[in-house]
Amino acid sequence: MAKDYDVVIIGGGTGGYVAAIRSAQLGLTTAIIEKGNLGGTCLHKGCIPSKALLRSAEVYATTKNHAADFGVNTGEVTLDFSRVQARKESIVNQLHQGVQGLMKKGKIDVYEGTGRMLGPSIFSPSPGGTISVEMNSGDENEMLIPKNVVIATGSRPRTLPGLTIDGEFVMSSDEALAMTELPKSILIVGGGVIGIEWASMLNDFGVEVTVVEYADRIIPTEDKDVSKEMQKLLAKKGITFVTSAKVLPETLETKEKEVQISAEINGETKTFVAQKMLVSVGRQANVEGIGIENTDIVVEKGFIQVSETFQTKESHIYAIGDVIGGLQLAHVASHEGITAMEHIAGKEITPIDYALVSRCIYSNPEASSVGITELQAKEQGFDVKVGKFSFKAIGKALVYGESDGFVKIVADKATNDILGVHMIGPHVTDLISEAGLAMVLDATPWEIAHTIHPHPTLSEVMGEAALAVDGKAIHN
Repeated sequence: MAKDYDVVIIGGGTGGYVAAIRSAQLGLTTAIIEKGNLGGTCLHKGCIPSKALLRSAEVYATTKNHAADFGVNTGEVTLDFSRVQARKESIVNQLHQGVQGLMKKGKIDVYEGTGRMLGPSIFSPSPGGTISVEMNSGDENEMLIPKNVVIATGSRPRTLPGLTIDGEFVMSSDEALAMTELPKSILIVGGGVIGIEWASMLNDFGVEVTVVEYADRIIPTEDKDVSKEMQKLLAKKGITFVTSAKVLPETLETKEKEVQISAEINGETKTFVAQKMLVSVGRQANVEGIGIENTDIVVEKGFIQVSETFQTKESHIYAIGDVIGGLQLAHVASHEGITAMEHIAGKEITPIDYALVSRCIYSNPEASSVGITELQAKEQGFDVKVGKFSFKAIGKALVYGESDGFVKIVADKATNDILGVHMIGPHVTDLISEAGLAMVLDATPWEIAHTIHPHPTLSEVMGEAALAVDGKAIHN
């Protein structure tokens, strides 16, 4: 028998389950369909497990290489990677149970299976059509009749054409997270956010790491100063970087205990050899197998096209998160889900300004940013002024033993508006929220500078960088 709902969400990742919670809060009858585990990629194959591994790597490297700097004598430091993985799984399981509990609390029906839109049918007098759920249990398909549908099917790792992920020698981040032992060496194809996080993590674990990047610099979407500083600091730790390199998939060879591949660099060909290869060249949307062909939904360049209210060409079908492209970030997907639900419920919404979304890289050192880079500002015609302040002059950074990096603020000379804030250094993924709030409130560097930052804290670097915009930094 078919079941009626106000909203059916296809996909139970961060965007999907947050949307479901907001839907229930708004009094809408809600169902969520998930073929894997609630929490999706972020909880099980992305944000959380990778950050758990990064934290273990940081503790290991700090204890091994720097404990004596703090007067702590540790003796021989060894790594038990099985316990590292066990800790990661424990964190994931705890959070997974929390999400399941939230579904019960919100009285949200959860269907464990694959959802497919069938379009309007005799079962469905509503424009939402019918959704068939192929149950994981093998039971007869469930038929759901929604007034509204939200597609939140997320994304998966992309690879280069002709470069096959075999899961043993050539891995994506999915397979890398499941490694039971660390390789002695690894070649990472792609120096973007995910590639840099893995490079940093594996280097801290003691793996020999080489990063090959197609662009002329790593993390090419970030400010050039941050990119340059990141490469310098990671190279100092022993990571090898090769930029302006076009990997040649047809040269891939795997042997008993190693993989090798060639790349074209400035007209010359160079061959790289390592025990493992990690391909980190972006993600592609999961648009297949959900019945899009039974709708009028428009897909361009692999992503579902939506309005600022996240409606597709069929107004009762919404899409959020990685499946619509843009900023493929968990916190963005969550906010999109909330916005979509409030629109469904008839609430007045404020369209998301993606220029005000903070972006984070959880490497060691960390990096974060909000707004546009200095180069982008100049390309857009702004006459800019820049304030930059180093962590080396921040007492709390010296106490932590992590004083590399800086905060950079880009502002418009004409209006004094902040155009972008860029950070690299200790705990900057936590510090970036102040910059994000400042931009949302349209604050000026003067207003940040005159916010009294407590001493000693890392946050003082924001106040000093804001003063530096007008050449007034105190400890410079």
